[in-house]
Amino acid sequence: MRLRSPAPLLLLFSGLLASDLDIQQEEVRAMVGSDVTLKCMYTKEDSLDLKDLYVYWQISAADKPTIVTYYLSTNNSTGHNDNQYKGRAKVSLDSMKRGDFSLRLYNVTPQDEEKYDCLVILKFNKILHVVVTLHVAANYSMPVVSAPSSGPQGEELIITCTSTDGYPWPNVYWINKTDNSLLDKALQNSTVSRNARGLYDVVSVLRIRWASNVDIDCCIENVLLLQNLTVSSQMDSETLPGTKDSITESLGDNPEGRTRAVVAGLVVLGVAVAAAAAGWMCRSRCPRHWTYTAGAQAARRELELTDHA
Repeated sequence: MRLRSPAPLLLLFSGLLASDLDIQQEEVRAMVGSDVTLKCMYTKEDSLDLKDLYVYWQISAADKPTIVTYYLSTNNSTGHNDNQYKGRAKVSLDSMKRGDFSLRLYNVTPQDEEKYDCLVILKFNKILHVVVTLHVAANYSMPVVSAPSSGPQGEELIITCTSTDGYPWPNVYWINKTDNSLLDKALQNSTVSRNARGLYDVVSVLRIRWASNVDIDCCIENVLLLQNLTVSSQMDSETLPGTKDSITESLGDNPEGRTRAVVAGLVVLGVAVAAAAAGWMCRSRCPRHWTYTAGAQAARRELELTDHA
């Protein structure tokens, strides 16, 4: 019997997913726009005959799986069943002969963040089942803080902090640098939206009463990258409209070559983080391991992820 479509085989092998064979669990991280390898290795034999071999990479779902790519020995070729992965997912026939069924996924997008099943069947016996969880990340832009000039004592101030093109969902913190305390969540309103690229943009609005020498930090946290981006807005009683020069950061390490202008009244302060064996702390209390400031080019450098091929 020659099966030319993966659908009948999926029905035939669906019961194998629940067999007694141990399921290996793997996790990998990748930056948006990069390429990544999802590993699936069979090490019990040095070489394999591709005859009577069936390989599926799929995303399991309650109703039906999404096929990423597959290999059917009856067709002696590989194929793709979902348009999302057409041209972006590849397994190597030569590598499979050595027991390497790894999937190479190109041009990673936020929509690729899934759990992937690698299912290998030889002569209708499942010999390998690996589940790879793919985590996707993207750096947020350096926050831009806009704040009014000083006003009468006790007047309400509205300060806005904006950051774009990041992933996953951000955490936003406003910090009173006078005592390094986190400001009450009731004073702020943060809106996170998904843009056309599938990345997140965040706008956070803080409402506080003006006092002399108000010094507030806005911190955008990317949990997956262990990254904090912190910008300070400082106002004093002598500040007048137009008296502060705009500061423009040339983000040369950003693949998109973006530049951000910091509006009048914005003073960018460097904030450093020291990682310790027993814990960590950020000077401004933004609670994660690393802080990148507007004064450092490293703020925009793509992170090297050790488990990212």
